[in-house]
Amino acid sequence: MKTTVFEKPGKVVLKDFPMPEIQEPKDAVVKILRACVCGSDLWWFRGLDKRETGTTAGHEAIGIVQSVGDGVTHVQPGDFVILPFTHGCGHCAACKAGFEGNCLNAKGHGSSSFQGEYVRYTEADWSLVKIPGQPEDYTDEQLNDLLALSDVMATGYHAAASAEVHPGDTVVVMGDGAVGLCGVIAAKLMGATRIIAMSRHADRQAMAREFGATDIVEERGDEAVAKVLAMTDGGADAVLECVGTALSVDTAIKVARPGAIVGRVGVPQEATNANAMPFWTNVGLRGGIASVTTYDRGVLLDAVLQGKIHPGHVFTQRFDLADVQSAYEAMDKREAIKSLLIVSK
Repeated sequence: MKTTVFEKPGKVVLKDFPMPEIQEPKDAVVKILRACVCGSDLWWFRGLDKRETGTTAGHEAIGIVQSVGDGVTHVQPGDFVILPFTHGCGHCAACKAGFEGNCLNAKGHGSSSFQGEYVRYTEADWSLVKIPGQPEDYTDEQLNDLLALSDVMATGYHAAASAEVHPGDTVVVMGDGAVGLCGVIAAKLMGATRIIAMSRHADRQAMAREFGATDIVEERGDEAVAKVLAMTDGGADAVLECVGTALSVDTAIKVARPGAIVGRVGVPQEATNANAMPFWTNVGLRGGIASVTTYDRGVLLDAVLQGKIHPGHVFTQRFDLADVQSAYEAMDKREAIKSLLIVSK
């Protein structure tokens, strides 16, 4: 089977690997139908995150279960599933608290990663999310919506959940990438009435408005802070930080009203000076790795099936698996918000 491999900064290739096999009782082997490129994948594509040559790539997919271990009872061969990038066991303290992104027993992605034809998925019994029916029961748009639930939509939702967005709130969303745009969806789903998207790019601004943003702020730094504070008469009720840079975190804290919470899901890219200011303004700073399985089962899968949300719109370009290099380049050059990979039809 073929799987995407990181060869060097700026270069990914498809290589042949042996078919994955069940190794642990809670493993499943899954045939990948659709996968995608994540913004975090670009870190090592751009040489910012050092990885060894030969590292397999990808952590977002939907597919069909091919085989399961003896300890897997919740899914069976033939089931159509979402493959969360988290691999929660479902019974440790973190999973029971609803934070399986920090599962104490997680074993990683298995024998290969998700930008390939098949994968051995660990902790499959609890973590895989079963989708009703089969792929042919869904439209192309719905399949993309379901794929978004493997990471990006759940991560945007985690930002909103961490920020404790309430009905009627004014929310600021830092970041206009796929996660930030899904944060807009999440804030709208939670009942926010005013959503301010921080964006400088016309295509992303348009999508943010499609998803529910009421205002766009293009300024950065102190100018952005001044504008948001003026617009909100003192700051937002909740802030979703979906970038991870020091500037973004700093701005997020400064545009929050006293007592608000910043929900951060942008992977920290550099040291921040976020220690003292939240103390003096009573602003909360929380968040981290999303609880994908929990959010999918509790809220997001149903929202997609009912047509309430369409996070798959963030896939603005599609590629066959054989063109995975082009998929990475499109995101690297900001030609695509998020690149879709068609692995099997």
